[in-house]
Amino acid sequence: MMRFIVLVGPKHSGKTSAGKALASLLSCGFVDLDELIAQRSGKSPRALYGEGPEIFRKAETEALAALLESEMAKPASSLVIAAGGGLVDNPDALSVMRRFPIVTVFLDVYAKIAWKRIRAERELPPFLRTENPERTHRTLHKRRTAAYRRVASLVIRADGKSPQKIAHEISYKLHLTRARYIDKRHNFYHS
Repeated sequence: MMRFIVLVGPKHSGKTSAGKALASLLSCGFVDLDELIAQRSGKSPRALYGEGPEIFRKAETEALAALLESEMAKPASSLVIAAGGGLVDNPDALSVMRRFPIVTVFLDVYAKIAWKRIRAERELPPFLRTENPERTHRTLHKRRTAAYRRVASLVIRADGKSPQKIAHEISYKLHLTRARYIDKRHNFYHS
C-alpha cells in the first residue's frame, strides 16, 4: 500500500469524511491536517488565518512536516491525510510533500456545490469576507482547481457521492495505478 494518501480539494469537498472512510477501508490511520494544526497551536486554523495567512501557512507546513517525518519513522506505516483547502497556496507545504512517498487525490466538486455548503456555515471563513464573497469564492475555486489538478496523482469527482463511495473509487483507482506501475516494471501488459 502507499505510505501516504493526501486528499486535497476545496472547502467542503468531503476530504475529512471521505478520508475517514478510506482509512477504514484500507485499515490504516487517518489525520485531518486542520485538526492537527489546532492541536499543535492551540488555535483553530480560522483563528490562525485571521492573524495572517503567513502565520497559518507556517503552522500548516510545520504540522505537515512533523506528521510525515514521525510516520516515516514507523515501519510500513500508512496514513490518509485530509489537507486544508488552501494547501495548494502554500509552496512550503508542497515542498515538504515532495520529500515523501505521497499519492495526492483531488476531490473535485463544482463551485456552486462548494459555495452552497460554505453558505450553510454560521460564518464565512476570513478569506471570503470580501465585498462580494460569492464572486471571490468562484475566482478562488477556479484558480485552486487548476492547482489541485497540477498536484494530483488522481482526480475523483465527489459531487453527490457518499464518503464510502468516494473511498471505494479512490481505492479502486489506486489499485489500478499500482497494477499498471508493477506491470510496467516487469514488462507485463494487461489490456
